[in-house]
Amino acid sequence: MAEKKTPAKPRKPRKAAAPTKGVAAEKAKPKAKPAAKTKAAAKKKPVAKRKPKARAKKQQASLLAKFLPLLKVPLLKFAGICLFVFVCYLGYLDYTVRQQFEGKRWSIPARVYADPVEIYAGSKMNQQQLLVLLKKLHYRDDKQLSSQATYRKRLKSITLKTRQFVFWDKTQEIQHIKVTFAGNSIASIKDAETGGELAIVRLDPEQVGSFYPAHKEDRVLVQLEQVPESLVQGLLATEDRDFYQHYGVSLKGIARAIWVNLRQGRMAQGGSTITQQLVKNFYLTPERSLKRKINEALMALILEARFSKADILEAYLNEVYLGQDGAHAIHGFGLASEFYFSQPLEGLPLDKVTALIALVRGPSYYDLRKHPKRATKRRNLVLSEMFMQGNISEQDMLEAQKKPLKLVAYAHRPANRYPAFIELVKGQLRKEYDDADLSSEGLSIFTTLDTRVQDALESSIKQQLTQIERNKRAKNLETAAIVTRKESGEIVALAGGRDSQVVGFNRALNAVRPIGSLIKPLVYLTALEYPKKYNLLTPVSDRKISVKAEHGKTWKPSNYDRKEHGDVAFYKALVHSYNLATVRIGMDIGVGRIAKTLRDTGVDRTIDLFPSMLLGALPLSPFEVTQMYQTLAGDGFTMPLRSINAVLAQEGEVLQRYPFAIRQTLDPDATYLTNWALQKVMREGTGRAAYQKLSKKLNLAGKTGTSNDLKDSWFAGYTGDYLAVVWVGRDDNKPAGVTGASGALKLWTALMDRVATQSVLLSMPDSVVAYRIETATGFKANEFCTGVNIVPFVKGSEPAQNADCAAPSRHKEKSWFEIF
Repeated sequence: MAEKKTPAKPRKPRKAAAPTKGVAAEKAKPKAKPAAKTKAAAKKKPVAKRKPKARAKKQQASLLAKFLPLLKVPLLKFAGICLFVFVCYLGYLDYTVRQQFEGKRWSIPARVYADPVEIYAGSKMNQQQLLVLLKKLHYRDDKQLSSQATYRKRLKSITLKTRQFVFWDKTQEIQHIKVTFAGNSIASIKDAETGGELAIVRLDPEQVGSFYPAHKEDRVLVQLEQVPESLVQGLLATEDRDFYQHYGVSLKGIARAIWVNLRQGRMAQGGSTITQQLVKNFYLTPERSLKRKINEALMALILEARFSKADILEAYLNEVYLGQDGAHAIHGFGLASEFYFSQPLEGLPLDKVTALIALVRGPSYYDLRKHPKRATKRRNLVLSEMFMQGNISEQDMLEAQKKPLKLVAYAHRPANRYPAFIELVKGQLRKEYDDADLSSEGLSIFTTLDTRVQDALESSIKQQLTQIERNKRAKNLETAAIVTRKESGEIVALAGGRDSQVVGFNRALNAVRPIGSLIKPLVYLTALEYPKKYNLLTPVSDRKISVKAEHGKTWKPSNYDRKEHGDVAFYKALVHSYNLATVRIGMDIGVGRIAKTLRDTGVDRTIDLFPSMLLGALPLSPFEVTQMYQTLAGDGFTMPLRSINAVLAQEGEVLQRYPFAIRQTLDPDATYLTNWALQKVMREGTGRAAYQKLSKKLNLAGKTGTSNDLKDSWFAGYTGDYLAVVWVGRDDNKPAGVTGASGALKLWTALMDRVATQSVLLSMPDSVVAYRIETATGFKANEFCTGVNIVPFVKGSEPAQNADCAAPSRHKEKSWFEIF
């Protein structure tokens, strides 16, 4: 029986969307019955299966079409923000470029110069001494005298071309002179071209220091029109051939550098333009990064857009790094020319110009002193490039390539060759200039330093301190010393300690120690201001004395030798430095009056008015003691100690002069008598040991000083040309084991033996007269008397009584009757 089939349920028709008008009729037709399946129909089945993918693509396209307008808005905003940020950044770079390039481009250190040396016929200078001086000034031995700052030596003469130099009073032009010697003196100075006699020649001064900015860079600025044409040509030929065609970045140059480097298999050529090199050195750090390279390119474009090619090239000539002098970087061709060749850039010959250009590629790798062969090879390559570019002829190239480098001997110039003196100069300048100005404005500071005296002082200290320690079995001695010109108060030398190169505690300025007997001349000078009471021969008691001192205590001073000497002449008490006599005089005159005299000498310090001040229980620095004795040596005229002559701006304008200024502050009569007594100190008293080394024809004046327990050894004295104050002691304030005579005087004597040439010549005031005095009695004598001494007196204070040998009756002419 056949199985009954249940018919399949018909599918529910999909709910169709409302038909459009165009297809409404067609939709209304009844559906036709499906035809029987055929092979063709079977083949169409896969097409039916792909319909969902097609629909998905349509849906994606539809979604994209919907959201694309929405995506366009943030992309445009993002692009706009990026553009705004880029423009702002360009503005920042533009501001940075303009601010530094239009303003002060470099911090130029101040240069500190010693006092210039003046030479003239009769100068005490031999040929060797002049040669030493010229080498210090970086003059070159050049038989042809081809440029300034050169010399030629002959048997008894030196011919030289001086250096052009801007002084505070004038610009000194180049002079061609011939100096002839006779023994240890200059016989004549003549113009080498005309043969005419020259009265005096001032040489350019020696640079003894600098005040550097924090980055320790140094340079001598040059202007484009001043530099040799060959310098510009050589730079462009080797560093940037398209300099005048590009706008800061050269694609052609980069491509050429890549090709050369690939061909040679090494970094033989760089692609940076001169403008890019300037930007890298002037604005950016040396880091190697993509950001820095982008900044370099952008800033180079800005620099070219804002400034002329001439401005950019001149800045490059002054900025480029060309070597190292110790801790100080050599920047710019101006300073490099002086550093390597001791010649100004303006007149530098082709072979030397190209040697400097060779340094641009690598100052260390092509160091002219350390790697001369390598540097010469690079220089010759520069010359070849210049020939290839048509800048020089083949003959010029070949001649320059044959020449050796001919560098000046390396002479490292420390920031402060004499640090103690430079500290004094800087301290005085700070009263009128800011530290920033001193280290960045390119000032020229002309000081009073005499390097010959300074070197002699340092040599004397080194020699004598070692000898004192050996003889006295002392240890760890230190010293300080100041030397001035007696007539002007100009400080010509200063030692802040035993080691002149140590930068630290400057004892000459800052060590405040008891001055001992150095105060005594002021005690006696104050008393001599009262001529009715005291003169040089007034008897003074040198016996024990008790004095009421501070805090109700009793002070009982004693002499160094622990003895009493009875009644002694006033001046002899000073000559032999008797303490008891000095205290009696001081207490009689008054401690307050003596303190006023001290202030009148220029010492500006609060003074405790204790009786012990009369014997030097008064702490002062060597600088203050020098000021005190400068007034004494200056006949009672106060002369502020000076270390500076003038300050010039970078352009040569005089900013400040420090003229010689004096004023009378001490009684001239009393000062003259005191100086007379100080000469006796050197001839007969505590300073007489100086004449064991110095000529007895040389009149000296001075005073020793020793503090309690031999802790401080002092000497202050002067010749006709120099005054010097020397202190010897220990930093820990323990006994030094030396007196003023066995310590400080030895250093002073050794120094004066090297530098002093003139005797002390006292100028007697009109109100002072000199008499022959019989030494034994202190009465007036005459030419018939023996055992006499010539002693000055303020008029009216001289002895009234004549010595027996000077009695009129003893020298009355006898009559004929008395004879026979």
